[in-house]
Amino acid sequence: MSDKPNKEVSAKAHKDLDGFDISVDSFGQLSSNLSIDKLNSFLNDNMDDKKLSQKEEE
Repeated sequence: MSDKPNKEVSAKAHKDLDGFDISVDSFGQLSSNLSIDKLNSFLNDNMDDKKLSQKEEE
C-alpha cells in the first residue's frame, strides 16, 4: 500500500462544461448535475459524428 493520501483529481474540461459531474451508482445508472438535453446539444455543436462522415464519403 502507498503511504501517500488519495487526492481527488479533476479532469480538464471544456469551459462550457465547468462544474459538470457524472457518477455511476451500484446498479450501473448514470447520474449527473447537467441535463441530458444540454449535454446532447453541447456534443452536437463540438463533436464530429464518425458514422455520418463515413456515409458522406461513400
